[in-house]
Amino acid sequence: MSDATRRPAATGDSVPASTDDAEAQVAAEVDQVEGARAQGGKSAALLVAAGIFLSRIIGLVRERAISYFFGLGPHADVLRVAFKTPNFLQNLLGEGTVSAAFIPIYSRMLEQGRPEAAGRFAGAVLGLLIGLVSVCVVLGMLLARPLLTVLQPGWLGDAAAVAAGTMQVDRFALVVQTVRYTFPMAGVLVLFAWGLGVMNSHRRFFLPYVAPTVWNVSIIAGMAWAAMSIFGTPTAIGNLSVVPIPAADRILFAALTGALVGGVLQFVVLLPGVFREIRGFKLSLSTQVEGVRESFKAFVPVVLGRGAYQISGYLDLFLAGFLAAGAISALTQALTLYVLPVSLFGMSVAASELPELSRIREAGQDAFFSRVRGSLAQILYPIVAATVGYIGFGLLVVGAFFQTGQFGEADSWLVYLTLAAFALGLPATTASRLLQNTFYALGDTKTPARLAVWRLVVATAVGAALMFWLERFSVTQFVDLATPPGEPLRLGAVGLALGASLGAWTELGALVRTLKTQAPGFEMPVGRATQMLGLAGLASIPAALAQTFLPDSVPVLIRAAVVLGLFGATYLGAGVLLGFTEGEAWTGRLLRRRRR
Repeated sequence: MSDATRRPAATGDSVPASTDDAEAQVAAEVDQVEGARAQGGKSAALLVAAGIFLSRIIGLVRERAISYFFGLGPHADVLRVAFKTPNFLQNLLGEGTVSAAFIPIYSRMLEQGRPEAAGRFAGAVLGLLIGLVSVCVVLGMLLARPLLTVLQPGWLGDAAAVAAGTMQVDRFALVVQTVRYTFPMAGVLVLFAWGLGVMNSHRRFFLPYVAPTVWNVSIIAGMAWAAMSIFGTPTAIGNLSVVPIPAADRILFAALTGALVGGVLQFVVLLPGVFREIRGFKLSLSTQVEGVRESFKAFVPVVLGRGAYQISGYLDLFLAGFLAAGAISALTQALTLYVLPVSLFGMSVAASELPELSRIREAGQDAFFSRVRGSLAQILYPIVAATVGYIGFGLLVVGAFFQTGQFGEADSWLVYLTLAAFALGLPATTASRLLQNTFYALGDTKTPARLAVWRLVVATAVGAALMFWLERFSVTQFVDLATPPGEPLRLGAVGLALGASLGAWTELGALVRTLKTQAPGFEMPVGRATQMLGLAGLASIPAALAQTFLPDSVPVLIRAAVVLGLFGATYLGAGVLLGFTEGEAWTGRLLRRRRR
C-alpha cells in the first residue's frame, strides 16, 4: 500500500488500520515539523513537535481507556471501523489536500501584501468546503448500510450467529449505527484542517497541533461519564471483572458522542486564533473569487491521487472483517506500537536525508551512494534493536501499554504475536523509505510508486492466505492460558501482519535491484546489519534474565521499564565499546535537540 500520498493528521494521534496508515501518519508529522522549520525556524518546528508529542501521549491514554472497557472484544472492533469508515473525507478533503490547494495560494497573497484578498479567498474555500462536506456527510449517514456492506461484508453473518447463540454481538448492526456519529465528526475535522491551514500560513503553529488533544480527551471523558452513570463510583469501575453487553453498548456510543463533540470543540478552539489573523473574511460559495479556480486545479489531481491511496488503505480492514472478533483491534493496537520506532528513527532520517542527497547528487555516484549506505546503517542501528526488542520482549511492552480491565492476558498475547509479525518487516520498511527518497533525489518518482504496488499485491495475497490458515487456531491453543470468557481470540491478524512484513521485504528487494541497474557497485550494508543483530542478541541476554527472575507480583509497567531499560542500556553501551559509530549519530542528534 503506497504512502506516496500522505495521510493528514488533523486529529493528531489518529487510529491506524494498516501499516501504510501508520507510516503515512508519521510521514505527515515529519512533513509538518519540517514545514514549520522552513516557515518559522527552529522554534516553530519545536512547537509543532511539542503539539504532536502531546497529542500522541493523550492518544495512548485514549487507547488504554478503550482497552480497559472493551479489551479485544467486538465493541473495540466496531469502534475502530466506525473511526475508519468516514476517513475518506479527511484523506480526500482534509489537511493534505488543503496544504496542496489552499495554503500556497493563501500564503502567496499574504506575501504580496494583500491580506483582504487572502481573506476573501479563505472565506470562499471554507464556504465551498462546508457545502461539499455537508453533502458527503448526509450521504454517508443515509447510505451507511450499503457502504458498510461493501467495506465489512465479513460481518453480514453476525445476525444469524447471534440468533444461533454462537455470538453475543451483531457487529454489523452496531457499526451501521456508529458511523452515523463519525461521519459528522469527520466533516468537522475537514473544516479544522482549513483553520490549521490559515494558522500555519500566519506562522501560528502550537495551537493547531495541540488542539487535537481535545478530541482524545473528549473521547476519554465520554467513556468515563458513561461508566460513572452505569457503575456509580470510580471504585466500582476499577473493580470491573466483566462489562455486560448493554453497558458496553452505552460506553461505545458515549465514546462516539465524545469524538463528535471533541471534533467540534477542536475546531471551535481554533477559531478565535483564526479570526485574529484573517482579514477581509467573507463566507461565500462563489467560484469567481480570486484564487478559487487556481485552487481547484491543484485540488483535482491531489484528490485523484488520494482516492487511489484510500482504496488501498481499506484492504487490511476489509480482510480483517472476515476474522473473529478482536482481529481489527489487535491490528490497531499492534500498529500503535509499531509506529513508534518508525516515527522516532526511520522517517526522521529519511526526511532529513532527502535534501542532503539532492545537494550531493552532482558530486558523483561514489559520494552519493556512500551517503546512502551510511544513512541506511544509521537507520538500521536503532531499528534492529527495536525489532529484536519487540520480538523478544513485546509481550511486556503490550502489557505495559494496554493490559488493564477487560484487556487480559490472552488479549496481550494476540497483540504481541501480531506486533512480532509486523516487527519482522520493520528493517525493510524503514530502509525502503530511505531508498524511495534516494530515487526522488535522482529525479525518479515513478519507480518507488510502481514498486509499492508490488508490495501491496504481495502483502494482500500472502496476508489473506496466512490469515485464513491461522484463523483456525486460537490464542489459547498456541499459548497455555486459561480460556477467557466469550468468543475465542484467533490468530488471523497475525497472518495479515506476516503478509505486510513479506510485502515490505519484497519492496526493499525490488528497490535495491532497480537501484543497482543505475549504480552496479551499490551494496546494502548487510554485514553491518548482521553485526547489529549480534549486538542486539548480546544485549537481550541480561534483559531476558531480568524478565525471567522478576516475580509476576511486580507490576507489569515496572517489569517492562526494568527489562527494556536494561536491554537499551546494554545495546548502547556495548555498541560504544565495540565501536559502532552509528550510535554516535543518534547521540549527537539527541544532544542537538536538547540544546534547541
